[in-house]
Amino acid sequence: MFRERRSNDRFAPRAPVNVGEELDVTIEAVGEKGDGIAKKNGFVLFVPGVKEGDNVHIKITKVLRKVGFAEVVGKGAEKPKTEDKSGSQESSEEDSEEDSSEEDSEEFGEQ
Repeated sequence: MFRERRSNDRFAPRAPVNVGEELDVTIEAVGEKGDGIAKKNGFVLFVPGVKEGDNVHIKITKVLRKVGFAEVVGKGAEKPKTEDKSGSQESSEEDSEEDSSEEDSEEFGEQ
């Protein structure tokens, strides 16, 4: 997943981001200290001042061996919307929630 580099006779994964790089991310969770957690190719990025589910445009401020830190520089791109048969628009996240609730209500193989 990450490129490897030789450091102190050990192979260490290289972070998929660099200081100064900007990207759009979705905040997946909030850490113990209140910072938002986003991921880029599995690499954890801490972003202060955000809530879970926020789509934000960030700038990488610091990169360590296993984690990185970033600051919000703007609003991220919104999730694409899909159009249903009635013509109304719903986000793809809402569609997946509806699908999963239908699956949960079905009884498979039980009589």
